[in-house]
Amino acid sequence: MLRWPNVPACYGWLSLDPRGRWRMRGEALSHRGLTDFLNRQYAHDENGNYFVQNGPQRVFVALDYTPWVVHLPAPNRLETQVGETVSELRGAAIDEEGNLLLEIPPGIALLCDRDLPALLPCLRLADGAVADDDALLAAIAQEPGEISALTLVWQGQRVPVRTVRRCEVAQRYGFIASPQEAPPGAAP
Repeated sequence: MLRWPNVPACYGWLSLDPRGRWRMRGEALSHRGLTDFLNRQYAHDENGNYFVQNGPQRVFVALDYTPWVVHLPAPNRLETQVGETVSELRGAAIDEEGNLLLEIPPGIALLCDRDLPALLPCLRLADGAVADDDALLAAIAQEPGEISALTLVWQGQRVPVRTVRRCEVAQRYGFIASPQEAPPGAAP
C-alpha cells in the first residue's frame, strides 16, 4: 500500500482577509480553480488552527480576523466565504470598531464590511424599532461581554448582540489567528 511521504506543514504563506479573500504572501488570489480548491480543503484541528489540506501537507492559514467571513450575496441569504449557506445563527457580537460577528455552526464569522449596510435594518431595539446610529454607537461603547440593547432579527431568529473587543475574539471563540510551527523537540 502506498503511503504519503512525511511532508512538513507550511506556515506563513496563506491568509484569509476580513472580506473572506484568500491571500498568498499578501497577494489576493483570483484564480477560480485555486480558490475553489482552497475552499473545499479548508478545515481546522482540535487546537483551533485553521489550514488547507494539500495532499499530505497542511498549509496553515493566518486569519486577519475570524476563521469565517459571511456575505449577503442576495437579499435574505447569508453565505460563508467557502460558499456554504448560513441558515442558523447561534449568537452575535459587535466590536469596538462596529464590526458585526455572527456565531454560526462552523464557528465565529465576521460579516463582510461591504454587506454591513444591508444587514443594519436587521439590528433592532427592544420595542422592535430599527436601531439608529445612537443605539449602534452606544452598543459599540459598552464594556466587552455585556449584552447590548440590540437584537439581530434574521429569518425568524432573534439573537441578542453582545459586545466584544477585537483583540479578545480569538481567545473567546477558540481559534488561533496566527498558527506557528512548534519549536524543535516539542510534542506534535
